[in-house]
Amino acid sequence: MSKKGQSSDLNLKGTLISVFSVGVIIIVMWFVVYFMYVAR
Repeated sequence: MSKKGQSSDLNLKGTLISVFSVGVIIIVMWFVVYFMYVAR
């Protein structure tokens, strides 16, 4: 049972990391587009 909880926790951590990385990529893209628009 402890193995199942451990793998679930690890899976949750991986999901959290992937969600954060996707969010960071989206924010960076928005900043790049915004600066391109401002520098026009």
